[in-house]
Amino acid sequence: MDGVCMRKLIECAFVSLDGVVESAEAWALPYFFNEENKKSALSRLMECDVFLLGRLTFELLKKSAAASAGGDPYYDRLNSMPKFVASTSTGYAPDDATVLSVSIAEEVTRLKNQPGKGIMKYGNGSLDAALVEHSLIDELHLSVIPVVVGKGRRLFEGIDPSHLKMRLVDTTRFQSGIVTLSYAWVK
Repeated sequence: MDGVCMRKLIECAFVSLDGVVESAEAWALPYFFNEENKKSALSRLMECDVFLLGRLTFELLKKSAAASAGGDPYYDRLNSMPKFVASTSTGYAPDDATVLSVSIAEEVTRLKNQPGKGIMKYGNGSLDAALVEHSLIDELHLSVIPVVVGKGRRLFEGIDPSHLKMRLVDTTRFQSGIVTLSYAWVK
């Protein structure tokens, strides 16, 4: 694809100090959603015009966004963006998203080749295996939450580490103690 400008796929994920990503809504959100962090998250959302999510993250995000009253710039932006959900569940058909289910890598590649801004992906889970295997993630923004969870699925668990070549491009520190490490994928 020489000479073709592709959309960037940016993954944002919460990770604990001990590397846990599972059930982040239980341990990360109490630290994350203050005004400083929401302003930073909104700034990242403004650089994208499409969401890519796994089914579980989509369902959690949908509940969270539905609970917010209109007029919140972060949730208003989040709700206005088209969503693509990777799912292997038979018959899964939300009315507010497009389901990707056949060949996730091919469908995400097709989405990256369309004109537009970046593609935002929240969370880290089973969808990442296909994305990493096919080198589809361009940037990884890890928000390290200052908490030790102890147990749960770890960052990139079950993923071949030979595809994990990244370089640090930015670091953002927040008053809450969160540090966001932004990596560019080296392809």
